[in-house]
Amino acid sequence: MIAALNQLVDLVEQHLGDDLEIDAFASSHGTTEYHLRRMFSSLAGMPLSEYVRRRRMTVAAADVVRGGGDLLDIAVRHGYGSTEAFGRAFRAVHGAGPGDVRRNGGPLRTQPQLRFRLTVEGSTPMDTRIADRPAFRLIGHAARVPLIHEGVNPHIQEHIASLPPETHPRLKSLSDTEPAGLLSVSDGLEPDDAEGTELTYLHGVAVTAGTPVPEDLDTIELPPGSWAVFRSSGPFPESLQTMWAATATDWFPSNPWRLRPGPSIVATLDRSPDFTTATCELWLPVEPAS
Repeated sequence: MIAALNQLVDLVEQHLGDDLEIDAFASSHGTTEYHLRRMFSSLAGMPLSEYVRRRRMTVAAADVVRGGGDLLDIAVRHGYGSTEAFGRAFRAVHGAGPGDVRRNGGPLRTQPQLRFRLTVEGSTPMDTRIADRPAFRLIGHAARVPLIHEGVNPHIQEHIASLPPETHPRLKSLSDTEPAGLLSVSDGLEPDDAEGTELTYLHGVAVTAGTPVPEDLDTIELPPGSWAVFRSSGPFPESLQTMWAATATDWFPSNPWRLRPGPSIVATLDRSPDFTTATCELWLPVEPAS
């Protein structure tokens, strides 16, 4: 996977002004576009689409500053059909329009070319299992919230706090299959979604496919498939987020599985009264890598 990501970075450089054929590239490397984009985002700290935009604007800035043609020529050269679209992308990266930068020489924000390297870690074994599950349902109370990568998501906290106290025992009583207990479900994210993008968060439980669902609850239907289940214990949410990152840096590069589309599920198995520590399971939808 590290080699494939570096080849993808090289492909980006060769086609900064063109559309990238990511699906064909992924297929030629024995993986899927979905998994490749998810791994890129996890390891680079930004979606592939954002990296491409930053690199385009880094190279375009040199043309703007040194007067490499009029702005429309530069826009077309870098894959934009109009100066307006080019100007919006340019300003989003550099904080100033191309005309201002041409006059003043800046400000400019450079995105260096990425290079992925394998760091040998893995000194701490990851507690993982593969669960083959029939179709099942996730039911509960859903809300649209922005994606936040680090720390507690206050929008999720607000959603949970807004639920009546009797909600939790009621949901627990409905649970009849794995993942067990109360679940935190993130659904509707695409591999290239950046922090702040809205996702569907569901606070609920898992039930078998044929279980009747009360009319006041939201439902996510899940098809049969395999799930990689990772367990973490320690400070919450730090230990969970560290483990989540390690799935990309340690587990997936070392195991013959790849991510498939679907929600991520966190099951809280045990917790301290103030929720500063917890034992959790992270469920990620996977499929064989070959």
